[in-house]
Amino acid sequence: MRFRRKPAREAEWAALKKQEDRFLLNTGKERQPVLNRQLERFVPDRLSSTLDLAFCKAFELVFEKGTGVIEKTYHKENREMAYKVNAYAVGLKESRKNLKAFSKNAKSSKAVNLLASGASGMGLGVLGIGLPDIPLFTGMILKAIYELALSYGFTYDTAGEQCFILRLIRTPLLSGEERIMADEGLNRMITGSVSLSPDQAFAGLDKKEEIRLTAEALSHELLYMKFLQGIPVAGVIGGMYDAVYMKKITDYAEMKYKRRFLERICR
Repeated sequence: MRFRRKPAREAEWAALKKQEDRFLLNTGKERQPVLNRQLERFVPDRLSSTLDLAFCKAFELVFEKGTGVIEKTYHKENREMAYKVNAYAVGLKESRKNLKAFSKNAKSSKAVNLLASGASGMGLGVLGIGLPDIPLFTGMILKAIYELALSYGFTYDTAGEQCFILRLIRTPLLSGEERIMADEGLNRMITGSVSLSPDQAFAGLDKKEEIRLTAEALSHELLYMKFLQGIPVAGVIGGMYDAVYMKKITDYAEMKYKRRFLERICR
């Protein structure tokens, strides 16, 4: 019996679907770190609202004034050129190797940003700097996602795209049915952005509300770690979690940009 080799697009879709299935399968298995429970009685009640506000202000600041600064750290034109070269190669020959080139670029930038996030968080943790780390951490998350977007040929500088990015950040921080529903909602947005246009598909989103919800999700997840990071020397443990959450967020973001890319080339 002869087996038919899957076309490159089908094979990439199948690989992506496995990733997505694993993500949803782990939804109910993630547990709160033991350290969080140990720190719970020491954390001031008002810290949660302080963190919410800090993340809100950080997103607003980066979206309004920081994008140009971030772009200088990775040379936007080079990223756009790399995408065009990969797209040209796929146009000449649509093989799995050529399709994987987009993911390869995305993963290399993701690895660099992960290392930078870990080093920054631990360095500030040694000094006992917790809350002031939030604008830097937020900027690093957005930098990593901007690079992922460019690797797959997407932009990030419109209000709609920024709302999409905020949902990419928030969804992997949710749990249970909330995560499943948020993931399904993102998939519908992705399909809509291909069949209509991103401006039309993301038109109904409220940027201020998306910032608020995403800030709350980050605040909830990082509450205890940011408290610990504010303690000199011991804060290095809290700082390490910057990299943990950076990985969780960028792994998910890359998966969804890949879905969006594959949906676009399959139409």
